[in-house]
Amino acid sequence: MSRFRVLLAALAAVAFLSGLTLAVAPSDPPASSATVVDPREPAIRDLLDRRARAVLERDETAFTADLDPSADADFRQRQRDLFRNLAAVPLGDWEYRIEGETNLAAVRLPAADESWAPGVRLAYRLRGVDATSSTQAMAYLFTRRGDRWYLNSDTALEAVGKRTWRGPWDFGPCHVLTGTGGFVLSHPGGEALAARVLAELDTAVATVTEVWGPAWARQVAVLIPADARELQALVGPGFADGSIAGVAVADRVDPQTHTAQGQRVVLNVAGASALSPLSLRVLLRHEITHIAARGETVDGAPMWLLEGFADYVGYRGSDVPPHKAAPALAAQVRTAPPAELPSDARFRGPTMELAYQESWSLNLYLAQRLGEPGLVDMYRRIARAGRLTGPRMDALVLETAGVDVAELVRGWREFLRATFP
Repeated sequence: MSRFRVLLAALAAVAFLSGLTLAVAPSDPPASSATVVDPREPAIRDLLDRRARAVLERDETAFTADLDPSADADFRQRQRDLFRNLAAVPLGDWEYRIEGETNLAAVRLPAADESWAPGVRLAYRLRGVDATSSTQAMAYLFTRRGDRWYLNSDTALEAVGKRTWRGPWDFGPCHVLTGTGGFVLSHPGGEALAARVLAELDTAVATVTEVWGPAWARQVAVLIPADARELQALVGPGFADGSIAGVAVADRVDPQTHTAQGQRVVLNVAGASALSPLSLRVLLRHEITHIAARGETVDGAPMWLLEGFADYVGYRGSDVPPHKAAPALAAQVRTAPPAELPSDARFRGPTMELAYQESWSLNLYLAQRLGEPGLVDMYRRIARAGRLTGPRMDALVLETAGVDVAELVRGWREFLRATFP
């Protein structure tokens, strides 16, 4: 979980990353010399292939041809709206994959000759942003009428805990503004914020690259949801509240290849629109730092490093005086400077703001001590290690910073006294 803070703004902006649940990609089934294919599968696979081609070829007639004519009218209309809302989205790939099936014993089924719910995953790739496709679960119910299969519903399986993933195109027409560093996707009403974000996006990507290096996509998709309902769908209910201004999310991370799928920066239109130009600039650079570093970051890595580093990049070159960037820390230094590295527990509740300010200042100190390449090397080595015990943390700090944790804290305290006289 990460938190964006800009005290020059009228409100505190909160952002989250690794607090989001990162789903694990499904494993392949064991090899078998006699794999049994459900006799219904070829027909459903053909149906899904037709719909996927229709999306990429912009053929609405083909996309809607396989909707059950007896399906709920609202569902049929939502499907037409979804297709039209996708018109401006830069899609590189769009396909459906079948994996397993759902037991329908507890599902209220429509009147039909037969119903079936194979496990369906949408695999889509945003052109210019995604190196590989992101996959999402689609809780589809299919019906057979005579010798033909149809798509009947994407909500009927909610009765057994299966939900269809919703993308931005499920919530309204998508407007896309494109720059060198990626694109900004918004809906009607979000144009003003989208234009502000696009004006900052290229320099934000360039700034993150200057620090982190070129070994990342250097293309970012920034999503601006229309409302709280869409925000919740994109970032999860735990983070979709009024305190959020921006969130960096990923669908899944491969710790072996150090790559992440489905990375997006999601903004809260209400919170982000209220930010000053400087605050929005820092927010974007903070969140894009998480995007660049996510493949190198194992869940459980110390928050003082993850969030302090993102804040360091966010504020880099902003000329914000330290006492304005970290007023709570400035007040603390005058009485009792920190005596230890900020613990993960302090990034929640009433100690959160001070923990972020301490972490920013600690990374600022490390950048001055080690240089930016040294700070980045320290991030990569410690963040890759995940959750660390005291001795292991001490060893990695010694390897990367040349001092043990106790000496690091002593040097940081001296830095704070000099920075906040």
